[in-house]
Amino acid sequence: MTPNLDLFPIGNCAVSALIDRRGRFVWACAPRVDGDPVFSALMDGSDPDHGFWAIEMDEMAAIEQAYVRNTPVLRTVMRAKDGSSCEIIDFAPRHPKHSRTYRPLAFARIVRPLSGTPRIRVRLRPATDWGARPAPHTSGSNHIRYRCAEVTFRLTTDCPVSHVLEERVFRLERPHAFFLGPDEGYDQDVGHGVQAALDRTVAYWQDWVRKLYLPLDYQEAVIRAAITLKLCAYEETGAIVAAMTTSVPEFKESGRNWDYRYCWIRDAYYTVRALNRLGAVDILENYLVYLRNLVDDSAGGHVQPVYGVGLEPGIGESIVETVEGYRGMKPVRIGNQAHEHLQHDVYGQIVLPLVQAFYDQRLLRPGTIDDFHALEKVGERAFAMHDQTDAGLWEFRTIARVHTYSSVMCWAACDRLAKAAEHLGLPHRAEVWRERARLIRERIEAEAYLPDEGRFAASFGGRELDASLLQMTDLGFLEAHDPRQVATFDAIERDLKKGPFLFRYVEPDDFGEPETAFNFCTFWFIEALHQNGRIEEARAIFEEMLNRRTVAGLLSEDISIEDGELWGNYPQTYSLVGIINCAVLLSRSWTDVR
Repeated sequence: MTPNLDLFPIGNCAVSALIDRRGRFVWACAPRVDGDPVFSALMDGSDPDHGFWAIEMDEMAAIEQAYVRNTPVLRTVMRAKDGSSCEIIDFAPRHPKHSRTYRPLAFARIVRPLSGTPRIRVRLRPATDWGARPAPHTSGSNHIRYRCAEVTFRLTTDCPVSHVLEERVFRLERPHAFFLGPDEGYDQDVGHGVQAALDRTVAYWQDWVRKLYLPLDYQEAVIRAAITLKLCAYEETGAIVAAMTTSVPEFKESGRNWDYRYCWIRDAYYTVRALNRLGAVDILENYLVYLRNLVDDSAGGHVQPVYGVGLEPGIGESIVETVEGYRGMKPVRIGNQAHEHLQHDVYGQIVLPLVQAFYDQRLLRPGTIDDFHALEKVGERAFAMHDQTDAGLWEFRTIARVHTYSSVMCWAACDRLAKAAEHLGLPHRAEVWRERARLIRERIEAEAYLPDEGRFAASFGGRELDASLLQMTDLGFLEAHDPRQVATFDAIERDLKKGPFLFRYVEPDDFGEPETAFNFCTFWFIEALHQNGRIEEARAIFEEMLNRRTVAGLLSEDISIEDGELWGNYPQTYSLVGIINCAVLLSRSWTDVR
């Protein structure tokens, strides 16, 4: 089977996995999302001999998959040619236990007969050392131990162990439970235990969704995006990863194969901002803890654009040869060179979420004066770097410019610090930050504005365009109807829009000319259309993007303008943020139906 991105994520904010349209676990890393892939099949060509977990039906004729309502619990129904059928329930346990959240490093499966006498085979083949070989195993009467690279998993099951070890086809006459978790004894009946965990996990997620503030329209899309964004959070530290995968190319044979299993300050900023619109304050609170630790560690100096989920600064990039790559397309990268980059927009993306803590009375830990003074050090850095060259938000590897977006983000940092200081009763500091915001604004308007075209350029002294200029309104730098913003929007529409989709930029970069549209930018364009009063056009493109989602209701990073195929890492937080933001913008008001 040719690998594709039509995959269903499951997870519990500690561990996650991707399940394909045959009901196979094809991607999961342990002990963290940035760890060694226990299931590596997604990255190992069309017919890997290990790195997956399949439950196969003998003479299967059809398969149906869908999430249990308002959860990341997946239900797969298989039907055989003789009419027999069975269901598989896949989930990662997450629920309250002993006054804390139980989210073990574990995956659970329940397989049940539905009709007739289905015959199935269980093929559990974890990988180790980046898919180099099957994980060695030992077994007992009711369990199998798999020694993976960074963790030892124990499968506890009420299915005959020999059936699993020998991958024997057998008649499914009763439900069987499988718990693949820590290497420790399972201290209860596995069937009852896994069923109880399932019931409590479903209850947890449905209760979490129940507390979201949803738009009237597009609720199914928003709920699925919100749940999946939460799955991209590593709750132990508060980090939020950009995607669950590594090295899915941005387009065929592009070489643009990156590892997104880390916490980008920029991506996380947009994520918590979108979820905050829905009232998901739990993720915001955890992420603010992560940010405050980064601020402390930086001591007011340089901040990297990306860190490990455990706050690790060193995520050096390397290439592995032990797997074939997605559809055989190499390289397969571990780590990301972007941690070495200068990307000055990060200072604004630290300040903007953290200042909310000075206003938001919902938070268990409101912001303090000491927090403000610590944050001022980040502002000092933003002011110092606002007119310095960097790699920009698109992370150019060999191109250094003073990027307009980075400078506007530095302006936003100073602007928001001024407002926070005023709120906290610090008028002198407010004046300091207002003056710095004014100076940055003047510099941007002098260096990035093109009077002959009446628009802004993507860099100081340049003429090129990129989609990030659409964010100048969202960040409060320009009013939506400012003639300069309108002219910038018109130029972006003319040069970057291909069909219904928007490119980040079209000029050649380190790897040549881009060939796929960037989904997040298309959502930015939808927002800009709405700002310009072209609401029906905005709605039409939004519907097109919704139609391009996988069966799971999700998007990756990029999309082909020729055939609409998804490319890039999956599920992509940027893209899910776009779904939420545009749904909230384009939905009817609740007052229309109340």
